[in-house]
Amino acid sequence: MSTTQVLARKWRPKRFSELTGQEHVVKALSNALEQQRLHHAYLFTGTRGVGKTTVARILAKALNCETGITPDPCGKCSACLEIDSGRFVDLLELDAASNTGIDNMREVLDNAQYLPTSGRFKVYIIDEVHMLSTKAFNSMLKTLEEPPEHVKFILATTDPQKIPVTVLSRCLQFNLKQIPEPMIQAHLSKVLGEEGIIGEPRALSRIAKAARGSMRDALSLMDQAIAYSGGRVEDEMVRNMLGAIDQDYLYAILDALAERSGTKLISVAEGMEERSLEFEAALQDLGVLLHRIALFQIVPEAMAEDLLERDRIADLAAKFDPEEIQLLYQIATHGRNEIGFAPDEYSGFSMTLIRMLAFMPGGEGKPVEADVAKPLAAKPEKAPEPAPAGALDWVSVSGKLNLSGMAKMLAQHSALQHFDGNRIEFVVPFEHKHLMDKLYQDRVKAALCDYLGKPVELSFSVGEGVTPAKVEVDQKHERQMEAVASIEQDPVVRSLVDNFDAKLIESSIKPIQGEKP
Repeated sequence: MSTTQVLARKWRPKRFSELTGQEHVVKALSNALEQQRLHHAYLFTGTRGVGKTTVARILAKALNCETGITPDPCGKCSACLEIDSGRFVDLLELDAASNTGIDNMREVLDNAQYLPTSGRFKVYIIDEVHMLSTKAFNSMLKTLEEPPEHVKFILATTDPQKIPVTVLSRCLQFNLKQIPEPMIQAHLSKVLGEEGIIGEPRALSRIAKAARGSMRDALSLMDQAIAYSGGRVEDEMVRNMLGAIDQDYLYAILDALAERSGTKLISVAEGMEERSLEFEAALQDLGVLLHRIALFQIVPEAMAEDLLERDRIADLAAKFDPEEIQLLYQIATHGRNEIGFAPDEYSGFSMTLIRMLAFMPGGEGKPVEADVAKPLAAKPEKAPEPAPAGALDWVSVSGKLNLSGMAKMLAQHSALQHFDGNRIEFVVPFEHKHLMDKLYQDRVKAALCDYLGKPVELSFSVGEGVTPAKVEVDQKHERQMEAVASIEQDPVVRSLVDNFDAKLIESSIKPIQGEKP
């Protein structure tokens, strides 16, 4: 490994193809370059470390490569090499955070009038452009209105809201996204492989999580981990370096809540206090874990199959109702905000856990232990309605079963194929086959037997059919279309459209719940 360059600089992408997680920006810029549809000003927005200035430098090479304007600069000509090394005379990089005044901008704009010295275009990269003063923006605006043919402006900012609309309207805008954790982890693994360093997957996952969408931060943390570990990146070392919370504590907290065990819950909190863990960080990580559980419950296919914690998350998703997870997430978030007002961090953290337990509803299969105070009044449960005679209206019945969590999702994504009174056959679309776990099937069977008042046999297979979930989606779509049609036919709306060239934004129209518009 090089001893002179940090990883973030050594592994900075030099081509569009090397960028991670910004395919939408790469595609748009590549198409424009291939078709020679060039703009005089580009604006790249996004949080720190996602690649704004990196994209700007690659674009500068694409515009000035000696092989011609291209989305794939050669990287070997003098222009490409000088841009990579920061010595290209026709590329000026300006940090607006330290050069905010009108004098700096006037100097730049005066220089812009002259033809390039050696390149095809003069390129000005202005980082954190939102920091410019009002006078500096006004001075820039004059050049943006009538730009010289040989000048290209590339602006970058973490806060586009502070840029005047008059400047925004004269730029092509591209928003760079935060890079997903799996992409960061995969890139870190690739870098370590090239560097000849061993890294444990859980350690890389922890670093990717701590980077919060920033590849630059991830590589900086990796540099720190390599120095900290002496060349081998291990999970325990990274956890200690980051001061991270051991995920086992978080899973133990949720297991205790699922069991309604106050004793186990406080025992976990005391164990965390003995290790002097940071409780605010623990609530933050607990919120992240609850978000992942909610995501798995509602959109399981959105969670990567190779996520290390997927099985544990799936297990917890089956133990809680989606409504319970939403409640716990809300309490964790509020607890984190309030922990600074507590007598001390431990009492604030433990009070948040007690609040979670106090608000957890008791339910069948989830007994409340004797050490937990019971609610003053139990919620009356609605008695199940009798099964329809002759045939089974599955779309209606599925919503009346005493189900929750993943079993409820299995029922909603199952289509009735056959019902003869004693045997029921269901098919589940291929994209939801992961729901066909035997545990969830058994829960659906038990709920159906209870609903029908007699034992029945159930079978599940992969196939297509009309599921309750699809019916609900279709009904929502129909209500939305009716709402849009109703608004379009409104005399006032029609008058605005006809006389003032107004446009109806359909996404802003919402049907009235429970009623037809």
